[in-house]
Amino acid sequence: MESSTSSTLTEQLVEYLQQAIVEGDRVPGEKLRESELAHHFGTSRGPIRDALRRLESQRLVTTTPNAGARVTSLSEQQLIELYEVREALEGMTCRLAAKHMTAARVESLARLLEQHKQAIERAAGREYFRQQGDLDFHFQIAAGCGNKLLAKAVCIDHYQLMRMYRNKFSAHKGRPHRALIEHQRILSAIAERDGELAEI
Repeated sequence: MESSTSSTLTEQLVEYLQQAIVEGDRVPGEKLRESELAHHFGTSRGPIRDALRRLESQRLVTTTPNAGARVTSLSEQQLIELYEVREALEGMTCRLAAKHMTAARVESLARLLEQHKQAIERAAGREYFRQQGDLDFHFQIAAGCGNKLLAKAVCIDHYQLMRMYRNKFSAHKGRPHRALIEHQRILSAIAERDGELAEI
């Protein structure tokens, strides 16, 4: 019973810290002290340590021996590389989705974009970029691309780190509207089964 309770607590800690990091409440390079986090959440260091390990596997946290854990901070070159990987992976998922995505998933994607459009109108676009999982446009495309390894690379391996930096740079004026237009174009290409156009 204690193990189950500990696991649930760890999951809650992961979710809380993940959101804080992705949305910028915990900034890149910030020290994550186990003792302070344990005191803040009223728990022992064990669940905190487990949560930090989980966040490290998501690339949101970097742990250095004898120095502890910090929110991941990418250099300019690392950021360029991350965006190059993102562009390549998402482009390929779009191409494959045009070939493999079911009609039902395409319809679901269209409904999702309509929700995104309404979110932009309500909140000047900020909420659009905070969507995740089933409410994330590229997450949904990857899930329906028909390639499990590629979907894992997009939805698990790099996903949270990409969200973190996408949120960081998404507030630029006009960016949400441009992104919505781009997503509508991709959806149209997928619906028309035009993989080449979807990938561009």
